[in-house]
Amino acid sequence: MHAASLPSASGTSNGKPSPLRLRLVVEHELRGVRIDSFLMKHLRNYTRYRLQRMVQAGLVKANDSTAALDQRVYRGQRIEITLIEPPDKLLQPEAGPLDVLFEDAWIVVLNKPPGMVAHPAADTQQKTLINRLQWHLDRQTPLPGLLRPGIVHRLDRETSGVMVTTKHHLPHSRLGEQFERGRVSKAYLALVEGVIERNEGTIDLPIGRVAAGDSILMSAKADAREAKPSRTRFEVVRRFAAHTLVRAIPLSGRQHQIRIHLAESGHPVVGDEFYGPFGAIKRQRGEPDLRAAPSALGTVSPLIARHALHAERLGFTHPVTEDWLEFTAPLPGDFERALAQLDGPVP
Repeated sequence: MHAASLPSASGTSNGKPSPLRLRLVVEHELRGVRIDSFLMKHLRNYTRYRLQRMVQAGLVKANDSTAALDQRVYRGQRIEITLIEPPDKLLQPEAGPLDVLFEDAWIVVLNKPPGMVAHPAADTQQKTLINRLQWHLDRQTPLPGLLRPGIVHRLDRETSGVMVTTKHHLPHSRLGEQFERGRVSKAYLALVEGVIERNEGTIDLPIGRVAAGDSILMSAKADAREAKPSRTRFEVVRRFAAHTLVRAIPLSGRQHQIRIHLAESGHPVVGDEFYGPFGAIKRQRGEPDLRAAPSALGTVSPLIARHALHAERLGFTHPVTEDWLEFTAPLPGDFERALAQLDGPVP
Protein backbone atom coordinates (compact mmCIF):
# COMPACT_ATOMS: atom_id res chain seq x y z
CA MET A 1 0.00 0.00 0.00
CA HIS A 2 0.97 3.66 0.05
CA ALA A 3 4.23 4.21 1.91
CA ALA A 4 2.32 6.35 4.39
CA SER A 5 -0.69 4.03 4.48
CA LEU A 6 0.60 1.01 6.36
CA PRO A 7 -1.97 -1.39 7.82
CA SER A 8 -1.40 -2.50 11.38
CA ALA A 9 -3.34 -5.30 13.08
CA SER A 10 -4.17 -5.04 16.74
CA GLY A 11 -3.59 -7.90 19.19
CA THR A 12 -5.92 -10.69 20.12
CA SER A 13 -8.79 -10.84 22.55
CA ASN A 14 -9.78 -14.16 24.17
CA GLY A 15 -7.69 -15.94 21.58
CA LYS A 16 -9.49 -14.27 18.68
CA PRO A 17 -8.00 -11.60 16.42
CA SER A 18 -9.19 -8.09 17.12
CA PRO A 19 -10.58 -5.98 14.26
CA LEU A 20 -7.91 -4.66 11.94
CA ARG A 21 -7.00 -0.99 12.28
CA LEU A 22 -5.78 0.57 9.06
CA ARG A 23 -3.85 3.83 9.17
CA LEU A 24 -3.71 6.03 6.06
CA VAL A 25 -2.35 9.45 5.16
CA VAL A 26 -4.19 11.69 2.69
CA GLU A 27 -2.29 12.13 -0.56
CA HIS A 28 -2.13 15.31 -2.63
CA GLU A 29 -4.35 13.73 -5.31
CA LEU A 30 -7.22 13.13 -2.86
CA ARG A 31 -7.20 16.38 -0.96
CA GLY A 32 -10.66 17.92 -0.62
CA VAL A 33 -12.73 14.76 -1.24
CA ARG A 34 -15.28 13.41 1.21
CA ILE A 35 -13.94 10.91 3.68
CA ASP A 36 -15.99 8.02 2.26
CA SER A 37 -14.61 8.77 -1.22
CA PHE A 38 -11.09 8.79 0.20
CA LEU A 39 -11.65 5.42 1.87
CA MET A 40 -13.09 3.94 -1.33
CA LYS A 41 -9.89 4.77 -3.19
CA HIS A 42 -7.80 2.88 -0.64
CA LEU A 43 -10.24 0.04 0.07
CA ARG A 44 -11.40 -0.83 -3.41
CA ASN A 45 -13.00 -4.11 -2.38
CA TYR A 46 -15.47 -2.28 -0.10
CA THR A 47 -18.64 -0.61 -1.35
CA ARG A 48 -19.39 2.99 -0.46
CA TYR A 49 -22.42 1.85 1.55
CA ARG A 50 -20.34 -0.39 3.83
CA LEU A 51 -17.69 2.29 4.36
CA GLN A 52 -20.35 4.88 5.15
CA ARG A 53 -21.80 2.55 7.77
CA MET A 54 -18.40 2.30 9.45
CA VAL A 55 -18.00 6.09 9.42
CA GLN A 56 -21.46 6.51 10.93
CA ALA A 57 -20.63 3.91 13.59
CA GLY A 58 -17.68 6.01 14.75
CA LEU A 59 -15.06 3.58 13.45
CA VAL A 60 -13.17 6.20 11.41
CA LYS A 61 -10.94 8.86 12.91
CA ALA A 62 -9.25 11.87 11.35
CA ASN A 63 -6.24 13.09 13.31
CA ASP A 64 -7.50 11.09 16.32
CA SER A 65 -11.00 12.69 16.26
CA THR A 66 -14.10 10.77 15.23
CA ALA A 67 -14.89 11.59 11.60
CA ALA A 68 -18.23 12.79 10.26
CA LEU A 69 -19.67 11.40 7.04
CA ASP A 70 -19.73 14.77 5.28
CA GLN A 71 -16.20 15.62 6.37
CA ARG A 72 -13.61 16.39 3.70
CA VAL A 73 -9.99 15.40 4.00
CA TYR A 74 -6.87 17.48 3.47
CA ARG A 75 -3.34 16.64 2.43
CA GLY A 76 -1.24 15.02 5.16
CA GLN A 77 -4.23 14.29 7.38
CA ARG A 78 -4.04 10.98 9.29
CA ILE A 79 -7.05 8.71 8.77
CA GLU A 80 -7.64 5.55 10.82
CA ILE A 81 -10.40 3.02 10.17
CA THR A 82 -11.28 -0.03 12.25
CA LEU A 83 -12.43 -2.74 9.87
CA ILE A 84 -15.08 -4.72 11.69
CA GLU A 85 -16.58 -6.09 8.46
CA PRO A 86 -14.92 -7.96 5.56
CA PRO A 87 -14.90 -6.62 2.00
CA ASP A 88 -18.27 -6.94 0.28
CA LYS A 89 -17.22 -6.88 -3.38
CA LEU A 90 -14.12 -9.03 -3.25
CA LEU A 91 -12.95 -10.55 -6.50
CA GLN A 92 -13.02 -14.34 -6.31
CA PRO A 93 -9.42 -15.27 -5.49
CA GLU A 94 -8.14 -18.34 -7.33
CA ALA A 95 -4.86 -20.09 -6.75
CA GLY A 96 -2.81 -20.67 -9.88
CA PRO A 97 0.55 -19.95 -11.47
CA LEU A 98 1.57 -16.38 -12.19
CA ASP A 99 4.61 -15.48 -14.26
CA VAL A 100 5.72 -12.37 -12.34
CA LEU A 101 8.34 -10.31 -14.16
CA PHE A 102 8.53 -7.58 -11.51
CA GLU A 103 6.78 -6.66 -8.27
CA ASP A 104 7.10 -4.00 -5.60
CA ALA A 105 4.73 -2.29 -3.17
CA TRP A 106 2.95 -0.51 -6.02
CA ILE A 107 2.81 -2.59 -9.19
CA VAL A 108 2.97 -6.16 -10.49
CA VAL A 109 4.26 -6.80 -14.03
CA LEU A 110 3.10 -10.12 -15.45
CA ASN A 111 3.74 -12.31 -18.46
CA LYS A 112 0.15 -13.14 -19.44
CA PRO A 113 -0.33 -16.61 -20.93
CA PRO A 114 -2.34 -17.07 -24.14
CA GLY A 115 -5.95 -18.18 -23.82
CA MET A 116 -6.59 -16.46 -20.48
CA VAL A 117 -9.02 -13.56 -20.06
CA ALA A 118 -7.32 -10.64 -18.33
CA HIS A 119 -10.18 -9.63 -16.05
CA PRO A 120 -13.74 -10.67 -15.17
CA ALA A 121 -16.38 -9.62 -17.68
CA ALA A 122 -20.09 -10.25 -18.10
CA ASP A 123 -19.70 -13.83 -19.32
CA THR A 124 -16.43 -14.64 -17.53
CA GLN A 125 -16.26 -14.08 -13.78
CA GLN A 126 -13.69 -16.73 -12.87
CA LYS A 127 -10.43 -18.23 -14.11
CA THR A 128 -9.07 -14.87 -15.20
CA LEU A 129 -5.62 -13.41 -14.67
CA ILE A 130 -7.00 -10.96 -12.11
CA ASN A 131 -8.65 -13.72 -10.07
CA ARG A 132 -5.21 -15.30 -9.73
CA LEU A 133 -3.65 -11.95 -8.90
CA GLN A 134 -6.23 -11.33 -6.16
CA TRP A 135 -5.18 -14.62 -4.55
CA HIS A 136 -1.52 -13.57 -4.87
CA LEU A 137 -2.18 -10.20 -3.19
CA ASP A 138 -4.24 -11.77 -0.41
CA ARG A 139 -1.08 -13.60 0.67
CA GLN A 140 0.52 -10.21 1.37
CA THR A 141 -2.04 -8.62 3.72
CA PRO A 142 -3.43 -9.47 7.17
CA LEU A 143 -6.98 -9.42 5.78
CA PRO A 144 -8.05 -10.79 2.37
CA GLY A 145 -9.21 -8.05 0.06
CA LEU A 146 -7.19 -5.15 1.49
CA LEU A 147 -5.48 -4.92 -1.89
CA ARG A 148 -7.44 -5.09 -5.13
CA PRO A 149 -5.53 -5.57 -8.40
CA GLY A 150 -5.99 -2.74 -10.84
CA ILE A 151 -6.13 -3.12 -14.62
CA VAL A 152 -4.34 -0.29 -16.42
CA HIS A 153 -4.39 -1.74 -19.95
CA ARG A 154 -5.75 -4.88 -21.55
CA LEU A 155 -4.55 -7.73 -23.69
CA ASP A 156 -7.02 -9.84 -25.67
CA ARG A 157 -7.73 -13.35 -24.42
CA GLU A 158 -5.52 -14.94 -27.08
CA THR A 159 -2.69 -12.38 -26.88
CA SER A 160 0.23 -13.28 -24.64
CA GLY A 161 2.94 -11.13 -23.11
CA VAL A 162 3.80 -8.23 -20.81
CA MET A 163 1.02 -6.63 -18.79
CA VAL A 164 1.30 -4.20 -15.87
CA THR A 165 -1.19 -4.18 -12.98
CA THR A 166 -1.38 -2.09 -9.83
CA LYS A 167 -1.95 -2.61 -6.10
CA HIS A 168 -3.07 0.88 -5.17
CA HIS A 169 -5.15 3.73 -6.56
CA LEU A 170 -2.20 6.12 -6.88
CA PRO A 171 -0.10 4.08 -9.35
CA HIS A 172 -3.31 3.08 -11.12
CA SER A 173 -4.29 6.66 -11.91
CA ARG A 174 -0.74 7.76 -12.78
CA LEU A 175 -0.08 4.79 -15.07
CA GLY A 176 -3.48 5.26 -16.67
CA GLU A 177 -2.50 8.81 -17.53
CA GLN A 178 0.73 7.59 -19.15
CA PHE A 179 -1.19 5.17 -21.35
CA GLU A 180 -3.77 7.80 -22.30
CA ARG A 181 -1.06 10.30 -23.27
CA GLY A 182 1.02 7.77 -25.21
CA ARG A 183 3.96 7.96 -22.83
CA VAL A 184 4.55 4.21 -22.73
CA SER A 185 6.68 2.15 -25.09
CA LYS A 186 5.15 -1.05 -26.50
CA ALA A 187 6.30 -3.65 -28.99
CA TYR A 188 4.56 -6.81 -30.20
CA LEU A 189 5.72 -9.80 -32.19
CA ALA A 190 3.25 -10.99 -34.83
CA LEU A 191 3.46 -13.88 -37.26
CA VAL A 192 1.55 -12.83 -40.38
CA GLU A 193 0.43 -14.47 -43.59
CA GLY A 194 2.45 -13.75 -46.71
CA VAL A 195 5.90 -12.33 -47.22
CA ILE A 196 6.29 -8.61 -46.47
CA GLU A 197 8.80 -7.14 -48.90
CA ARG A 198 9.63 -3.89 -47.11
CA ASN A 199 12.00 -4.20 -44.17
CA GLU A 200 10.07 -1.57 -42.22
CA GLY A 201 7.25 0.90 -42.57
CA THR A 202 4.34 2.70 -40.94
CA ILE A 203 0.65 1.92 -41.38
CA ASP A 204 -1.36 5.10 -40.97
CA LEU A 205 -5.09 4.32 -41.14
CA PRO A 206 -7.91 5.59 -38.90
CA ILE A 207 -9.73 2.86 -36.96
CA GLY A 208 -13.38 2.80 -35.87
CA ARG A 209 -16.28 0.41 -35.39
CA VAL A 210 -17.34 -1.85 -38.24
CA ALA A 211 -20.12 -0.01 -40.08
CA ALA A 212 -22.57 -2.90 -40.41
CA GLY A 213 -25.19 -3.46 -37.70
CA ASP A 214 -24.20 -3.32 -34.05
CA SER A 215 -20.85 -5.08 -34.49
CA ILE A 216 -18.27 -4.51 -31.78
CA LEU A 217 -15.41 -5.38 -34.13
CA MET A 218 -13.13 -2.67 -35.47
CA SER A 219 -12.28 -1.58 -39.00
CA ALA A 220 -9.91 0.65 -40.95
CA LYS A 221 -12.35 0.97 -43.85
CA ALA A 222 -13.55 4.39 -44.99
CA ASP A 223 -17.04 3.71 -43.63
CA ALA A 224 -15.88 2.80 -40.11
CA ARG A 225 -17.91 4.52 -37.41
CA GLU A 226 -16.28 7.10 -35.11
CA ALA A 227 -12.87 6.42 -36.65
CA LYS A 228 -9.83 7.89 -34.89
CA PRO A 229 -6.28 8.44 -36.19
CA SER A 230 -4.17 5.29 -35.72
CA ARG A 231 -0.55 4.54 -36.59
CA THR A 232 1.52 1.36 -36.31
CA ARG A 233 5.20 1.10 -37.13
CA PHE A 234 6.54 -2.32 -38.12
CA GLU A 235 9.87 -3.96 -38.88
CA VAL A 236 10.53 -7.38 -40.35
CA VAL A 237 12.25 -9.80 -37.97
CA ARG A 238 12.31 -12.94 -40.15
CA ARG A 239 10.89 -13.96 -43.51
CA PHE A 240 9.71 -17.47 -44.32
CA ALA A 241 8.47 -19.01 -47.56
CA ALA A 242 4.87 -17.90 -47.00
CA HIS A 243 4.93 -16.01 -43.69
CA THR A 244 6.68 -13.10 -41.99
CA LEU A 245 7.57 -12.50 -38.37
CA VAL A 246 7.24 -8.78 -37.66
CA ARG A 247 7.73 -6.50 -34.70
CA ALA A 248 4.81 -4.08 -34.49
CA ILE A 249 5.05 -0.87 -32.48
CA PRO A 250 1.69 0.87 -31.95
CA LEU A 251 1.98 4.65 -31.98
CA SER A 252 -1.65 5.00 -30.86
CA GLY A 253 -3.87 2.85 -28.70
CA ARG A 254 -6.94 1.65 -30.61
CA GLN A 255 -8.68 -1.62 -29.90
CA HIS A 256 -7.29 -4.48 -32.05
CA GLN A 257 -5.05 -1.91 -33.74
CA ILE A 258 -2.13 -4.15 -34.72
CA ARG A 259 -4.38 -6.95 -35.97
CA ILE A 260 -6.47 -4.56 -38.06
CA HIS A 261 -3.56 -2.63 -39.54
CA LEU A 262 -1.67 -5.77 -40.53
CA ALA A 263 -4.80 -7.37 -41.98
CA GLU A 264 -5.67 -4.21 -43.92
CA SER A 265 -2.19 -4.24 -45.45
CA GLY A 266 -2.88 -7.73 -46.80
CA HIS A 267 -0.96 -9.61 -44.11
CA PRO A 268 -3.37 -10.72 -41.36
CA VAL A 269 -2.03 -12.22 -38.16
CA VAL A 270 -1.84 -16.00 -38.43
CA GLY A 271 -4.76 -17.60 -36.61
CA ASP A 272 -6.83 -14.41 -36.34
CA GLU A 273 -10.45 -15.53 -36.10
CA PHE A 274 -11.98 -12.16 -37.00
CA TYR A 275 -9.78 -10.10 -39.31
CA GLY A 276 -8.89 -11.37 -42.80
CA PRO A 277 -6.81 -9.96 -45.69
CA PHE A 278 -7.46 -6.33 -46.70
CA GLY A 279 -9.89 -5.75 -43.86
CA ALA A 280 -12.29 -8.64 -44.58
CA ILE A 281 -14.30 -9.72 -41.54
CA LYS A 282 -14.16 -13.50 -41.18
CA ARG A 283 -16.99 -13.66 -38.67
CA GLN A 284 -18.80 -11.60 -36.07
CA ARG A 285 -18.64 -12.35 -32.39
CA GLY A 286 -21.18 -15.00 -31.51
CA GLU A 287 -20.97 -16.71 -34.90
CA PRO A 288 -19.47 -20.21 -35.21
CA ASP A 289 -15.76 -20.33 -34.45
CA LEU A 290 -13.63 -20.75 -37.57
CA ARG A 291 -11.32 -23.07 -35.68
CA ALA A 292 -14.08 -25.68 -35.84
CA ALA A 293 -15.74 -24.79 -39.14
CA PRO A 294 -14.43 -23.69 -42.55
CA SER A 295 -15.51 -20.43 -44.16
CA ALA A 296 -15.30 -18.73 -47.51
CA LEU A 297 -12.02 -17.23 -46.34
CA GLY A 298 -10.57 -20.63 -45.48
CA THR A 299 -9.80 -22.24 -42.14
CA VAL A 300 -7.71 -20.80 -39.37
CA SER A 301 -4.03 -21.70 -39.78
CA PRO A 302 -3.00 -25.09 -38.39
CA LEU A 303 0.23 -23.52 -37.14
CA ILE A 304 -1.28 -22.24 -33.91
CA ALA A 305 -4.60 -22.52 -32.09
CA ARG A 306 -4.95 -18.76 -31.52
CA HIS A 307 -3.88 -15.55 -33.17
CA ALA A 308 -0.08 -15.34 -33.23
CA LEU A 309 0.36 -12.03 -31.39
CA HIS A 310 2.65 -11.54 -28.40
CA ALA A 311 3.24 -8.40 -26.31
CA GLU A 312 7.03 -8.63 -26.34
CA ARG A 313 8.03 -5.43 -24.57
CA LEU A 314 6.53 -2.73 -22.33
CA GLY A 315 8.29 0.35 -21.02
CA PHE A 316 6.93 3.07 -18.73
CA THR A 317 7.87 5.47 -15.95
CA HIS A 318 7.36 3.98 -12.51
CA PRO A 319 4.33 5.83 -11.12
CA VAL A 320 5.96 6.47 -7.73
CA THR A 321 9.76 6.31 -8.03
CA GLU A 322 9.67 7.91 -11.53
CA ASP A 323 12.36 5.52 -12.77
CA TRP A 324 12.06 4.33 -16.37
CA LEU A 325 11.29 0.59 -16.41
CA GLU A 326 11.28 -1.77 -19.37
CA PHE A 327 10.22 -5.41 -19.42
CA THR A 328 10.33 -8.15 -22.03
CA ALA A 329 8.51 -11.48 -22.14
CA PRO A 330 9.82 -14.52 -24.04
CA LEU A 331 7.65 -16.12 -26.70
CA PRO A 332 5.35 -18.80 -25.26
CA GLY A 333 5.71 -22.40 -26.36
CA ASP A 334 2.87 -22.43 -28.89
CA PHE A 335 4.34 -19.45 -30.74
CA GLU A 336 7.81 -21.03 -30.74
CA ARG A 337 6.37 -24.28 -32.10
CA ALA A 338 4.56 -22.38 -34.86
CA LEU A 339 7.83 -20.80 -35.98
CA ALA A 340 9.58 -24.18 -35.87
CA GLN A 341 7.00 -25.63 -38.27
CA LEU A 342 7.64 -23.04 -40.96
CA ASP A 343 9.93 -23.45 -43.94
CA GLY A 344 13.46 -22.16 -43.46
CA PRO A 345 14.08 -18.41 -43.33
CA VAL A 346 14.18 -16.55 -46.62
CA PRO A 347 17.18 -14.16 -46.99
